[in-house]
Amino acid sequence: MINYEEELKKFHPSLDVNEAEDAIYSRDLTDITDILKEMLQEENKREQ
Repeated sequence: MINYEEELKKFHPSLDVNEAEDAIYSRDLTDITDILKEMLQEENKREQ
């Protein structure tokens, strides 16, 4: 049987939308767009 008192002690509220957005955007993650930009810059340097 579920012990509700114990479950409530474990509960952590989820981030507010604004807090979640800040946490996501504050990370500097490389995505496919960044990789493609870097590849194009390298290719342009070779052509010159």
